[in-house]
Amino acid sequence: MSSVYVVIPTYNEAENLPLLVHRLFDLNVDGLGLIVVDDSSPDGTGELAKSLSSKYENAITVISRSSKEGLGTAYKEGFELALHLGCDAVIQMDGDLSHRPEYIPEMLSLLGKYDVVVGSRYIEGGGADDKWGLRRKVLSGVGNFGIKLVSGIQVKDATSGFKAFRISTLRAIRWENILCKGFGFQSEVAFHCQHLKYAVHEMPIVFEERLVGKSKMSIGIVLEAMFRMLFLRLSGHAGVQK
Repeated sequence: MSSVYVVIPTYNEAENLPLLVHRLFDLNVDGLGLIVVDDSSPDGTGELAKSLSSKYENAITVISRSSKEGLGTAYKEGFELALHLGCDAVIQMDGDLSHRPEYIPEMLSLLGKYDVVVGSRYIEGGGADDKWGLRRKVLSGVGNFGIKLVSGIQVKDATSGFKAFRISTLRAIRWENILCKGFGFQSEVAFHCQHLKYAVHEMPIVFEERLVGKSKMSIGIVLEAMFRMLFLRLSGHAGVQK
């Protein structure tokens, strides 16, 4: 049993994955395991992940899905497996090297005091790579602001996809009630953690530009998140275990 699982959804990340995996295991975190959830990537990311597992003493578990089902459902499957396998903490992060693995030891240390640690671009010391274009910065910033406005989420980076959870935190969320398949998944989780009154800490990170490939962010994804979060706030609904 691993004490820490890192859950990484992938779609066409074959060029980024080997370096990401190398940097993760180079951290020398005790009991580290990876769960890669691949959406049938045409570039062979899933098969590559399986071959990397043998290189790293089978510390990588690969969930191969038959089609492109979305970021949110990928995380849910990865979290479900981590809960089933057993661990103390779970990290979620992107597979494109936009999240620096080197932040993880500090995030895990902070879990000694907090229930959730959020890698935040929007607090002092955080930010985004200078290589980000204006459109991407505006889309990200306006999307984050809009989601916070309609949802009442208090964390400054409501859309962060780089988080660390105590395993008890994940157990308390009713995942069947989290419905966003894309980017909005991050905000839904933040909303539920706030409703559950968990101690959430934001630590500053710099969000890197991906090395290869294109961002999957779009205005449609932002709007899906905003409508979903508005519905949650108006309905007073939260996924709490009974």
